Amino acid sequence: MDIIDKYFLKQKMMRTVLKTLIVVLIVSVYFNGLRALYLTLLNTVFALLTEYLFESKINKKKKISEAVLVTSILYTMTLPVSLPAWISVVGIVFGVFFGKMVFGGFGKNVFNPAIVGRAFIYINFPEPLTIDWNNIARLGEFPGGFGNWIFGRIDTVSTATPMLLFRNEGGSTEIFDLIFGNVPGVIGETSKIVILLCAAYLIYKKVASWQIMAGSVAGFTALSLLFNAMGISSVPNPISGILMGGFLFGTVFMATDPISAAKTPLGKWIYGIIIGVVTVIIRGFALFSGGVMFAILIGNIFAPIIDYAIRAQKQKAKQKKEVTA
Repeated sequence: MDIIDKYFLKQKMMRTVLKTLIVVLIVSVYFNGLRALYLTLLNTVFALLTEYLFESKINKKKKISEAVLVTSILYTMTLPVSLPAWISVVGIVFGVFFGKMVFGGFGKNVFNPAIVGRAFIYINFPEPLTIDWNNIARLGEFPGGFGNWIFGRIDTVSTATPMLLFRNEGGSTEIFDLIFGNVPGVIGETSKIVILLCAAYLIYKKVASWQIMAGSVAGFTALSLLFNAMGISSVPNPISGILMGGFLFGTVFMATDPISAAKTPLGKWIYGIIIGVVTVIIRGFALFSGGVMFAILIGNIFAPIIDYAIRAQKQKAKQKKEVTA
């Protein structure tokens, strides 16, 4: 602990998030194999180096933020386990530098750096991010991924993940498999039960905003039901949609980032609703089978605008009240 305090800024909130992410990582290794752990450690090393070099050379600081550890795990959880290591490294370095350090470092970034890194490699290396998928360990198998480096590849692209199965064939995945993580996908597309338990813990510790989570789910559900009522076949029912892909993971761990998210109480609801609504639109009508990644980036853009508008309106109402008093 003394070593950590020596080189890292003490950030109690980040340590709480880190505890939950370690749980998610352990479960993810079970489903995906030890290569998931390898990618996490590799990304962490390069994230630390990137932030350290910037802070020490540019800002002349001797310590780096503990948030970079959270960023490393979050970023890794959005990757396919078979992604080439060099592409993974390119993404985390880009995300930390251009998503965080160029804005001045911790607390000054506009966008979530983990998503910035993922979006960069998603656009530049689409094939390994969207086509190459691997089998996973089934729930109850022992020792699961702890006894395997990586599981074999899935041959049929159209049935690789629940999102692709629905998008390409209109097929559905059993709710049980979606809830407990018996589905292939990115590393963090794991047991939704574990993610929900982590969400409850973060809310209990007052580290993550329940308003953002609730707003995101509400926006997602409302628009999905509307499109379902209109007979739009490209949008699944809201329960399946919420459990598919990385929506829950993104909502719990990324949308609630205290730096890039909205900060006013009402703003958190609006911000969350925007993320949920945009996710449905991108999934249903864009070329991308996912959507939550870009939805959160769009939410990050509007977050400061939303907070500014709400504060300005409150100030205007306060001044009007003082004049009439």
